[in-house]
Amino acid sequence: MANAGRTIYIAGAGIAGMTLALALAKFGATVIILERNKKVQEVGAGLQISPNARRVLNQLGLDKAITAKSFEPSGIDIHPYRSKKPLVTLALGPAMRERYGVPYAVMHRADLADALYKACRRFANIDMLFGVRNFDAVTHARGISIVVDEASGTTRSARIHAFVGADGVSSETRTRLLRGPAATYSGYVAWRTTLAMDLLKGVLAPDKTTLLLGPGYHAVCYPLLARRQVNVALFTKEPAARLDPRNPPKEPKLPWAALRSPQFDAITSLARGSWGYWIANTVDAPSWSEEGVGLIGDAAHAMLPFQAQGGAMAIEDAAILAPLLMTEPDAESAFRRFEAMRRPRVERVRKISNFNGFAYHLEWPFTIARDLVIKAQGSQGHFKRLDWLYGFDAAPEPPVPPPDRAPRAVENRRA
Repeated sequence: MANAGRTIYIAGAGIAGMTLALALAKFGATVIILERNKKVQEVGAGLQISPNARRVLNQLGLDKAITAKSFEPSGIDIHPYRSKKPLVTLALGPAMRERYGVPYAVMHRADLADALYKACRRFANIDMLFGVRNFDAVTHARGISIVVDEASGTTRSARIHAFVGADGVSSETRTRLLRGPAATYSGYVAWRTTLAMDLLKGVLAPDKTTLLLGPGYHAVCYPLLARRQVNVALFTKEPAARLDPRNPPKEPKLPWAALRSPQFDAITSLARGSWGYWIANTVDAPSWSEEGVGLIGDAAHAMLPFQAQGGAMAIEDAAILAPLLMTEPDAESAFRRFEAMRRPRVERVRKISNFNGFAYHLEWPFTIARDLVIKAQGSQGHFKRLDWLYGFDAAPEPPVPPPDRAPRAVENRRA
């Protein structure tokens, strides 16, 4: 039975951290989220929420909030280089709902973060500290002692059950508290922008996700209907020696071949001056925890985004870790079990993402074999190939406490 008296601190008020906070709160834990930013702040624009992630979010009561701000594409149009018509359209929409029971949706990251934040604020047993200056945690025989320098300059100290780093690719929890590795450069950079939907009429299908493949680059575009925008993410390879994070380029430097692709030509022309630059780093921590301090999401296993599963893996992590932290005798055993359960699946997703990056950027004549395989699989071939991924259910039902041990501090309907 869950121990409703446990206090857990989480570093990071992102998708991973707030999802974990909600899952823990529903088990009756007291949760404190630490965030260095002054408010919830998500990097990037679009986010794809596949069925394996949506099940968890629905279990946490977010179905209506996500439905109001998301869109279900009817399919994914895959365009090889210079192709005006898609090679194949992978079925999404109703086909996804029928097969997996929940939708495959796309939405703005900020809209999901806002939904999670509002859900967290409804729980009296979730406290969110923004503008945190510093934090430190020390493990000892009776648990963990934590010290937090708050935005006001005051210092908060507490003895807690567990500390979870959900603080992203550049995680302080991983590098400072656990003395783990820094993130490593993947070899890819991303260019992101959002464009008004009306500007792309006749260029992209308005009800679908579009995958544009080119020699040495690719782009993913999908509608953010609630904002009347199209999210565009363009990925290119860049040697590490050319990276200058302090002075990032203003425009993507595409191979000359891109200018002969009708969709790329239109997008790059419309997006001029609006691109955001992102260096795609990855994380492969040899261990995700030490005693009562552990990692989830990108802090533990940031991967390439070429299967659109980074956010989904973080959401799954939260759903799996929460009951372990509340039922295992101590945090150390919870984190050990969590890593044993999660690492094989995460590594399998990582391998697919890495392979997709390789396949998307192939040059002629290797594209001939790739395109033949894609076309031969047809509009529903991805279902059989990815059933293990999309059909996964990480959403546990919270245990029902006995009458004399009802969780304290449950849902509080505050604004």
